[in-house]
Amino acid sequence: MSLSLAFIERIAEERIRKAQEDGEFDDLPGRGQPLDLEDDAHVPPELKMAWRVLKNAGCLPPELEAEREIHTARELLEAMTDEGERYRQMQRLNLMVTRLNETRQRPVFLEMEQTYYEKIVARMPVNRTRAR
Repeated sequence: MSLSLAFIERIAEERIRKAQEDGEFDDLPGRGQPLDLEDDAHVPPELKMAWRVLKNAGCLPPELEAEREIHTARELLEAMTDEGERYRQMQRLNLMVTRLNETRQRPVFLEMEQTYYEKIVARMPVNRTRAR
């Protein structure tokens, strides 16, 4: 992640936090109401029926399924203690993120996954004799 992007994200988060503290979000329409998770306004009309059938069948679009698998892989990585297994899981996670990005028209940098990956690599002890 570039330094400027991290800086912009930090400023945005600080401004959101300040607006919450100042109560600027208190009078928004729909406050306290449940979100409408059935809203399919973003789905083109010709795909709404197919979308609804797949959703009722418990099927996710491939992109969302890939994101779910990445999330699961991250959770598994967190629980691993064996250095070799952790390394293999990090490679698997990296491959899954790469494949997800390749399927999109424009690659998306999954910041959370990359940051997590970098933190794990930084914490992971390196066996220098095996690396040679």
